[in-house]
Amino acid sequence: MNTVGELLRQWRHRRRLSQLELALAADVSPRHVSLVETGRSNPSADMVLRLAKQLGVPLREHNRLLLAAGFAPRYAERPLDDAALSAARDAVGRVLRAHEPYPALVFDRRWNIVMTNRAVDPFFAHVAPDLLRPPVNLVRLGLDPRGLASLVVNLADVRAVFRYRISRQLAAAPDAELLALYEELLASDPEEAPGRTVESNVLIPMILRVDGRELRLFSTITTFGTPMDITLDELAIESYYPTDEESAAYFTRSGGGSFRDRHASKPGAP
Repeated sequence: MNTVGELLRQWRHRRRLSQLELALAADVSPRHVSLVETGRSNPSADMVLRLAKQLGVPLREHNRLLLAAGFAPRYAERPLDDAALSAARDAVGRVLRAHEPYPALVFDRRWNIVMTNRAVDPFFAHVAPDLLRPPVNLVRLGLDPRGLASLVVNLADVRAVFRYRISRQLAAAPDAELLALYEELLASDPEEAPGRTVESNVLIPMILRVDGRELRLFSTITTFGTPMDITLDELAIESYYPTDEESAAYFTRSGGGSFRDRHASKPGAP
């Protein structure tokens, strides 16, 4: 088992910071950072959390650092339907409803869909039933020919955006299950042009062919600003917007509805 000093050093290297840079950011001496990393000083719980914050360590890993330092975990991980998260869940629901008639959904750190609004449901009607069995994975859904891939005109662009976003996510916080998903669906693509990149243009539109017309959409990501629960820390709300009047008119005519909880209701249910 790694010591807290070894874990902190790993995170510091991952963030490409020197001990001096971390010390300045955390308002401690470089010597103290060195002593903690080498195990010659036992940091307090507050010091562990201070260093973790400056290193951008996810809440899940905050707990691991605290345990390695001999302290109890500080952050709970509860299901989104837990009573303690009812206020946050209601807030997410309001965000989803407010975005209608345009599609919006919520996914966790492994891209499993947690909630959607009604504007998403017509697109799920094109998906093979087995892909809608929980947990419904957004990456798998988007790239599988039996999922939404058959609707996506610029699939290579969408795949490149997924690859870019997940590779950055893995670089920030390694995760074995997410890595397995990446290697299964994104690590290689024989149809992708060599050198294809989206770093300078992450707002590539997604173009869907639905009912004989092309819908052009771009998306934005919303996260909780100061989460105190691991579940909330790992949630993201993706909201889709039309890029032209014709696409906007399609959704306006289709209308909206209330948000849908993918855990509490069966996909495709009214």
